[in-house]
Amino acid sequence: MISRATGAPGSTSTFDLPDSLGHKTAPELVADDDRHLTAVADCLATSIRSLEDRLAALRRQAGGGGRRAVDRDLEIHQTTDRLQSLRRHRQDLCLGRIVPADGTEPVYIGRIGLTDTGGRQLLVDWRTPMAEPFFAATAARSMGLGSRRRYRWAHGRIVDYWDEAFGERTDGLALDDDSALIASLEAARSPRMRDVLGTIAADQDAIIRAGSHGALIVDGGPGTGKTVVALHRAASLLYADPRLGGNRGQMLVVGPHEPYLAYISDVLPALGEEGVRTCTLRDMVPEGADAVDESDSAVAGLKAHLDPLTTIDAAIRFYQQPPASPTTIDTPWDEVTITPAEWAAAFDAADPSVPHNETREDVWDALVQTVLDKHADIDSGVGQLAAAVSGNTDLRKAFARSWPVLDGPTLVADLWAVPAFLAYCAPALPADRRRILERPEGSPWTDADLPFLDLARRGLGDPDFSRKRRRRETALAAQRAQMDQVVDDLLAAHTYDDGEGLASMLRSEDLREVLMDESGIDEPHRDPLDATFAHIVVDEAQELTDAQWAMLVSRCPTRSLTIVGDRAQARHGFTESWSQRLTRIGLSDITLAGLNVNYRTPEEIMEVAAPVIRAVLPDANIPTSIRRSHIPVTYGHVAELDSTLTGWLADNPEGTACVIVEPEAADAVPTTALPDRVRSLTPEQTKGLEFDLVVLVGPAENAGITAAVDRYVAMTRATARLAVLTLDRIR
Repeated sequence: MISRATGAPGSTSTFDLPDSLGHKTAPELVADDDRHLTAVADCLATSIRSLEDRLAALRRQAGGGGRRAVDRDLEIHQTTDRLQSLRRHRQDLCLGRIVPADGTEPVYIGRIGLTDTGGRQLLVDWRTPMAEPFFAATAARSMGLGSRRRYRWAHGRIVDYWDEAFGERTDGLALDDDSALIASLEAARSPRMRDVLGTIAADQDAIIRAGSHGALIVDGGPGTGKTVVALHRAASLLYADPRLGGNRGQMLVVGPHEPYLAYISDVLPALGEEGVRTCTLRDMVPEGADAVDESDSAVAGLKAHLDPLTTIDAAIRFYQQPPASPTTIDTPWDEVTITPAEWAAAFDAADPSVPHNETREDVWDALVQTVLDKHADIDSGVGQLAAAVSGNTDLRKAFARSWPVLDGPTLVADLWAVPAFLAYCAPALPADRRRILERPEGSPWTDADLPFLDLARRGLGDPDFSRKRRRRETALAAQRAQMDQVVDDLLAAHTYDDGEGLASMLRSEDLREVLMDESGIDEPHRDPLDATFAHIVVDEAQELTDAQWAMLVSRCPTRSLTIVGDRAQARHGFTESWSQRLTRIGLSDITLAGLNVNYRTPEEIMEVAAPVIRAVLPDANIPTSIRRSHIPVTYGHVAELDSTLTGWLADNPEGTACVIVEPEAADAVPTTALPDRVRSLTPEQTKGLEFDLVVLVGPAENAGITAAVDRYVAMTRATARLAVLTLDRIR
C-alpha cells in the first residue's frame, strides 16, 4: 500500500490507495485535499478536547435548583450529544468536495458541519443548501459545478476516490470509467446497514430534501434504496425542519421487525442524529411482546378492516352514560336532588381530547359544583358542604356506575367476549361476522388485537391517574406551605425598606413559583411510545392493515409522514393505489415519489425473481437493475446446504449470508449451529435487509400470493449470489 502521497517527511497522508491506483496519488491530484483533511483532523481533535473539558466543568458545577438547574442539564445534554457525534468519526467525516465552475475555492462536504477556531468553514453539513449540488448535480444539470470528487474511506484513510467533470477542464482530476456508486454496490455487506451519503443519487437526493408537509410515499421495488432514502430524509428533516430541529418535535421510525431495527441502528447516529426513536408496531403496546400470530385468517381479516378508532370510541362512550333518573343525596343542610339534565351538564364538562380516566376528575368537580350551586344562599360553611358532598357515598357510587375507571385490556376483552357489547360498538358488522370474532374471556392476545388494545389504552388513559394526581397535588401543597413559612420568616426578620424592593419581591406569587422545586415530585408515568410525534417514518408500509394505520395516525397530529413501501411486496395483496389506501385511513395531503433503479440486486437474480411475482401480480413494478454480477443463480437440493455455505465462506472472507427458509421447509433446516456470518430467517423477517449470499430453501413449487411474495422478497435480498435449494431433487 502507498502510505503517503504528500506532506512533510515522516508524516502520514490521509490517502492510502493500493499500488494498482498509484496514478491517483500524484501530488497535483491530492496534495490540496491532504492538507485540508489534515486540518479537519486537527480541528476535530481540538473540538473533542474542548467539549470534554466543558462537559467535565459542567458536571463539577453545583446542581442548584429552578431555572439554573434546567439550563445546566440542558447544556450537559447538548454537549454530550455533540461529543458523541464527533467521537463517531475521524477524518471520514468528509464525504468529498465540489469545485464551482468559476474556479473558486473547493467546498468540502461533511456528515456534520465543522468550523476551526479562526472561523474557517472546513466542512459544510450535507443537509445544507450549499451541499445540495454534491448529491443532485448531473451532466445535464451541473448546478454551477466544475467538478465533484467522492471519497471512499476505510479505517480512517481514503482508499479510493472518484472524480466527475461537468465542464471541459479536467486538470487536477483523475477521471474513472468506474464510479463511486458501482464500487459501493459491489462492496461486501456487514450486519449493519451503512449510510450511503457518499453515493446518494440525484433522484434519491430530491426525495431526501423534500419538505415535511403531508404524507410522502417513497414507492419502489427491491433494491431501489427506499429504506436508505427514508433514513437520510429523517436526518435531513431533523436538521432543516423548524418543527423538528433543536428538539422542538419528536420523530419516530417504525420498522417491520426486530432484525430490521438492529440492521438500521447505526445509520441515524452516523448521520449525527442520536435521539430518534425506533420501534415495531408490537413495541407500541405492552401486550405486543407476548401476542401470538392470529392463526384464523377470517378473524385476522375482520379485525384488520374493523375500524378500531370508531369501535373503541363507542366502547368508551358506553361507559359515559349519565343516569336517566334523578339522584337524591343528603347534605348537612338538606336533601338535594340531581336531575338527569344536571348529570348530563356535568358530563359535558369532560374535555373530549383528554382520555376517559384523566378527565374523570373534571366531571366529578362539575357534579360537586352542581350541588354547591343549589346551596347558593349559604354564607358560611361552604368548605364543609363541599367536603360533605365529595365524601357522599351515594353520590360516589352513582358516579362510579355512570363514569367508571376502566382499563384497556378489559375493555377489548369484553368486545370479543360479550356479543351484545360488540353489537353496540360495531352496529354495521353483521351478526354472523360478530360471531366469528367471539372468543372466551382469558384467551391469549394476538397480533390482530394490538391496534384495539393500543387505541383503548390511549382513549382511556391511566386507570391510576386520579390517585397519582392527588398525591402530586398534596406534595406540591406541602411544599408551597413550607415556602410560605420561609417567606414569612424572611419578611418578619426584614422589617425595613432597603430600597431594593425585597418585600414586594418575596410577596410575588411569580417568584414563589420560580423557587418551587418540583424535581423530586413524581410525574404520572408516560410510555415514550404513547406520545405524539411531529413526523413518523414507516417502512414496509404495504403490510399495514387499516387498524394498524390507526395506531400511527393517532400518534401523528401533524399528518407528516414518510411512507416507504412496494405494493408488489405485500404478503396479503395490495390491489388499491397508495392514494386510495391512505385516503381511506384518514390522510389527505399525499405525494408519491417513485424509485425505479435497482441498486442492490444484479440482473441475473432479477431475471429469475421477476417471473415469480408477475405470475400473481402482472402489473408489479419491477425495478431495472443497474449492474450484472456475472454469477448465475444456482439450483440444488437442501442436502447441499452445508457445502454451499462452506464453499462461499471459503471464497469470501468478508460479507454476510442468509439461509431464508420458506414456511413449508421449516422442519428441513436446522436453525442452530450455522457458521459465523450466516443467519437463518423466514422471508417475512428479511424485509428491509440485504446479504451478499442468499440461500433460499423451499418446495419446488408453491401457490398463492403470500407464497409468491415471500419468494420474491427472499430472492431480492441478495446483492451478489442466489442459491435455490428445494426439498425434492430437481430432475
